[in-house]
Amino acid sequence: MKKFILLAIVLLAAGFLAWKLLSDKPVNTSLPANKPLTISKNTPQFDTTFSQLLNSYYLLHDALVDWDTGKADQAAYVLAAKADSLPLKGMKADSGIVLTAQSLAASLSGDAKGFVGEAGIEGRRHSFDLMTDELYNLIRTVRYDQAVIYHIKCPMAFSDTIPAYWISNSSTVLNPYLGSKHPVYKNKMLHCGELVDSFDLTKK
Repeated sequence: MKKFILLAIVLLAAGFLAWKLLSDKPVNTSLPANKPLTISKNTPQFDTTFSQLLNSYYLLHDALVDWDTGKADQAAYVLAAKADSLPLKGMKADSGIVLTAQSLAASLSGDAKGFVGEAGIEGRRHSFDLMTDELYNLIRTVRYDQAVIYHIKCPMAFSDTIPAYWISNSSTVLNPYLGSKHPVYKNKMLHCGELVDSFDLTKK
């Protein structure tokens, strides 16, 4: 009798296992498909040179934050050289956009070269404000798509009442117009500013 019961249990277990194997849906073991890589609108050469131009602008920004006119002048020289060497004719854009980009790059280069001749750090900061407008317009004209660009406003850049702008690769506010060594505010206004815009084609 015990053998019969044991045999019945074994047969029932085998039957249940067979039913389970046949009825379960097959498990999908394939790996998820790779996402398509983002393709830049512009050539690798253009993107490299433009990224170098932006880096020189960020170095100029940092020098103004530190009230260091020597480093600011060096960064301005590099910025001018990068603006002059942008391979704009290789852009994937119509001739009108290329001409606009060439005009903006030429203005940016001219102001960067004139930066070192400005009177003191105050004059340089006025020049930096002009260069920021030109560079931000250039970024949007060429549709730079290698990084997010943030447009930030200082509401009291000049005479505590006149606003000015800068661009950054970070939303963190480090004010180049009031800086870390202001004669009145010291570093208390270093983070004074507001994010007013951003340009992001990295996800297209």
